[in-house]
Amino acid sequence: MRVALVTTLIAGAALTGSTAAAGIARAEAHPEGVTSAAGAPADFHPDASPLLKIAQRLPKVRADQVLKLAESQVGVSENHRGGGTPYHHWYMNTPRAKETLARDGGATVREYGNAAWCDMFVSWVGDRLGIRPTMGWDAYTVSHADWFKSNKRWGTQPTPGAVVFFGWNGGKDLHNIDHVGFVIKDNGDGTIKTVEGNTGGGKVEIRTRPTAEVVGYGYPVYAT
Repeated sequence: MRVALVTTLIAGAALTGSTAAAGIARAEAHPEGVTSAAGAPADFHPDASPLLKIAQRLPKVRADQVLKLAESQVGVSENHRGGGTPYHHWYMNTPRAKETLARDGGATVREYGNAAWCDMFVSWVGDRLGIRPTMGWDAYTVSHADWFKSNKRWGTQPTPGAVVFFGWNGGKDLHNIDHVGFVIKDNGDGTIKTVEGNTGGGKVEIRTRPTAEVVGYGYPVYAT
């Protein structure tokens, strides 16, 4: 679902199934022992990504480790106001919250306390594992997707550990994005298995989604 934090948090921008927002540092060249999200799809440019060199300085985290942490959160649920999760609390206490608040409009970071949180969940996973600079961190999904695209880590292949961005109307433009999660696997039948926050009535759940609803995939830099 697309959510708008009216007049405060995201002035003039639609918030997606977890508010998402873009970036962090942009880096440089090509590391050893580091690859894309579990296999390199042909429609992105791993050698050109500025995130690769910075990945050399980060913990060597594999896609399966990301999925293990994300899946360990299954069952975490929001409160009756749509907030109260560990991901809300974490995001509000990061410097990124002030940056995205200034970018998107709003009075105080406390407004994130009951905001849609699917992208806070994705960002939290990357931060917990020490790979925030190559996972990205945001609360506005459109901006997060654009960050992957700008860093040449955007494509169309549902590889395990990829960050999957959904648009419920089937459009492929970034501004159609409504929601985000992680790919667990490609089911090979036109669907993917995912783990997502802020789904199923405000929980972390494992879902099966049709690829027709996918706008695209962001590929964090994972260890082999």
